[in-house]
Amino acid sequence: MISRSYSDEGLVLARRNYGEADRILSLYTQNHGRISVIAKGIRRLSSKKRGHLEVFSHFKFQVARGRNLDILTEAEIINNFSGVRKSLAKASLAFYFMEVIGRTTREGEPHREVFDLILKYLQETNRQKNLKTIRLDFILKLLTVLGFWPQGKKLLNPDAKLEEVIERSLSSERVGKKMLQ
Repeated sequence: MISRSYSDEGLVLARRNYGEADRILSLYTQNHGRISVIAKGIRRLSSKKRGHLEVFSHFKFQVARGRNLDILTEAEIINNFSGVRKSLAKASLAFYFMEVIGRTTREGEPHREVFDLILKYLQETNRQKNLKTIRLDFILKLLTVLGFWPQGKKLLNPDAKLEEVIERSLSSERVGKKMLQ
C-alpha cells in the first residue's frame, strides 16, 4: 500500500505561479528523482514557506499525495546558496544547471548520483571564481552519469553533445555562456 505522504530532500529546478496564491514547483529530489508539487498559499505575504522555495534552494520537505499533483506540506531550508545569489554570473550558472537537469531527466525516475552531482556543482559554484570550467565539467559529468557519454572519454564540445541529447537549445544557455566569457 502506498503511504499518503512522504519526506525527502530536494532542489528547486523551476517554479510557476498557479491561481491566486499557489505555485507549482519542479523539484529534483534525493530519493524520488524529478517531481512536480503544488505549494498552496505560498505567494501570500504571510506564508512561512515563501523564502525557502526559490530556484536552486536545497531543502527538506514533506509532501501529501494529491489526485493530480502532490501537495507540499512542510519545508525546511538546508542551503539557499546565498553566495551564488549575490553574483549575477554565479546565479546565471545555477539557473543553467537547473534547466539542464530539467531537460535531461524524466519525472519520477530516481537517480541519486544526479542529485549529488547538482549539489556538488552548486557548492562548487558558491566557492569558485572560474565558472567556465565548472559549467563544462558539469555537462561532461552529467552526460556520463546519465549514460550519454562513456566514462573517462574526453568530450571536445560538451555544448554540442548536450544540445544533441536534449534536441533543442536551452533558454539560459546564451546568458550562461556570455556571463562566463
